[in-house]
Amino acid sequence: MSKSLDRLTLLETFARIAERGSISAAARDLGMSQASASRQLKELEERLGAELIRRTTHALALTPAGQDCLAEARGLIAAWDSLVERFAEDSGGLRGGLKVVAPVALGQLYLADAALRFQQAHPAVGVTWLLEDAAIRFAEIGCDLWIKIGPVPDDSLVVRPLGKVERMIVAAPELMGGKRIAGPSDLAALPCAALEPFEAGTIPLSTARGRQATVAARVALATNNIFAVHKAALLGIGYAVLPRWFVERELETGALVDVLPDWRAPALTIHAAYLPARRQRRRLAAFLDHMAEAVSAIPGVRTA
Repeated sequence: MSKSLDRLTLLETFARIAERGSISAAARDLGMSQASASRQLKELEERLGAELIRRTTHALALTPAGQDCLAEARGLIAAWDSLVERFAEDSGGLRGGLKVVAPVALGQLYLADAALRFQQAHPAVGVTWLLEDAAIRFAEIGCDLWIKIGPVPDDSLVVRPLGKVERMIVAAPELMGGKRIAGPSDLAALPCAALEPFEAGTIPLSTARGRQATVAARVALATNNIFAVHKAALLGIGYAVLPRWFVERELETGALVDVLPDWRAPALTIHAAYLPARRQRRRLAAFLDHMAEAVSAIPGVRTA
């Protein structure tokens, strides 16, 4: 085994340990003993002359040098992966791994099916599918693609908009008690189930013709979980601002109504974010195009 390959192997072992937060878990993933993984980490630290991971009784933590090394390791591993893929193009099909982080509800209800169809069409590509609404540390997680609703708070990433999400005010018919909601100001008398961080005490609304209004929400429930907001709206606990794709079925059955059909909350953009690379890996490029097509078919999402 060449020295250059040895170095890459050491970096791959270190990156997996950093991802998993455990030497034993990383060793299992890589099919080696815990002792071998520990030796490889120690050898890498000796070669670099720096402590990369600080070991405590209960956990592992990256040192500042480890954080810098992890970012560089990711780039070197990705570059090698791209080179291998480039010279394997003659074999035809896509191969390798893809680690994707997607928002919980959208990822569960729509995008998971698209990811499974992609893997079915390209069985030599192994897909790791993780659902997370909170902001992630891209390099530390070691993912290839982050699909996020709303702004991507990481200037180091390439960000591609996939679509804009229509958001409307919905409520159970019982909440309004037979009263007609003529305009945004009428919502002041009703409770609100607010989805954080998108809604708080005030909700900006606008019409297709450019009229604008702001609703002073009387928040009965505040949560960062869209399923809880959905349930609260169905139970009549409060009206809610929800994306059309999430309430399409309830709008059809009448379980929820579009309270102000002429008014909409600000649209949110679905973004795809990934590390910049001199040459984008074929499997990532193909997966991105596949996801863009899947997003365009979601109810209430228009092409960005």
